[in-house]
Amino acid sequence: MRATRRNPRLLAGVPLAAAALLALSAGSASAAIPINQPMTGMATYFNDTGYGACGTQINAGTQLLVAVPASWWTTANPNNDPLCKGISVKVSYQGKTLTVPVKDKCPTCASTHLDLSQPAFAKFAPLDQGIINGITWQFVQTTVTGQTVPLGAPVTG
Repeated sequence: MRATRRNPRLLAGVPLAAAALLALSAGSASAAIPINQPMTGMATYFNDTGYGACGTQINAGTQLLVAVPASWWTTANPNNDPLCKGISVKVSYQGKTLTVPVKDKCPTCASTHLDLSQPAFAKFAPLDQGIINGITWQFVQTTVTGQTVPLGAPVTG
């Protein structure tokens, strides 16, 4: 076998090119999330415990959170998905509005179907109703320059 000699000038640019590619792909993934664009759909609820798709412990039986349809996730590893980086969902129904953090993925939900945690669903309807049709919702940014916007409190307007 013959040893190959590599040009150090060419190799020096490889890490920069890889970093640029990662930055571009991360930027395009973030752009795929339609921030502040209202959608109409339906909501169901879940009460799972354990690790959510964002890689953090959840208890959907006691915490205010949301599982977002799989169609909105853009990375192979959901822990690194832009949805897990300061994105919440502002949900409105019959004059009530609640903002809940994205903490999990709903693999069976259509693109406008949210799976709310049990206490989040209960803010809008009795649990025995099971499904809420006609909700409006939108993705919202909940971290701005390192500051976190409070979640879970009812929002007006």
